[in-house]
Amino acid sequence: MGLLKEFKESALRGNVIDLAVGVIIGGAFGKITGSLVNDVLMPPLGIVAKTDFKSLYVPLFDTAKAVTDQQLPTVYSLSDIQKANLPVLAYGSFLTTVIDFVILAFCVFLMVKLMNMAMKRFDFLQKQEAAASPPEPPADVKLLTEIRDLLKAK
Repeated sequence: MGLLKEFKESALRGNVIDLAVGVIIGGAFGKITGSLVNDVLMPPLGIVAKTDFKSLYVPLFDTAKAVTDQQLPTVYSLSDIQKANLPVLAYGSFLTTVIDFVILAFCVFLMVKLMNMAMKRFDFLQKQEAAASPPEPPADVKLLTEIRDLLKAK
């Protein structure tokens, strides 16, 4: 029964909710970076390299035999090969995924760096504020201090 109670306390503490929010935002952020890579970065790179990165592959079968056996048309693409269920090493798709990961990792790095800078700035401002002047005591404390001083003087 102790394990169930401990799990309940942990779940209600807020860690699970924070984790759920992080996973949801991470999924959405992954979609954003995926779109950035697929729709914004890869098309210009494809123009410069004069190829579509997602269509890059190495066939792992005898292409002449596949065309002769009519598994493939004379001119074939990666999608034709995959429809024919022939073995292929589609490294272009992998390359796109790696670029997606690098961009996502860089964005996370920048977010962490920004948060660290903000925390340092916040700590610095708090230390400055604490070192400045002590806050003025409330009115009742001032009155009690005056009464004490008067009593000492008598």
